[in-house]
Amino acid sequence: MANDSKKQTGGDTIDENLKRVYDDMLSQDVPDRFKDLLAQLKAQDDAEDQSGGEK
Repeated sequence: MANDSKKQTGGDTIDENLKRVYDDMLSQDVPDRFKDLLAQLKAQDDAEDQSGGEK
């Protein structure tokens, strides 16, 4: 039974660390390179829509 409480405490620590890392990742800005790629895709998509191209 003592091992169960140790495992739970270790699991709680892992949970807390994972939540902290996840929250940190959410607070970071999207890299400029990724924003540029998204803008290129949107421009390409808009051009296809205007030319009557099918998706």
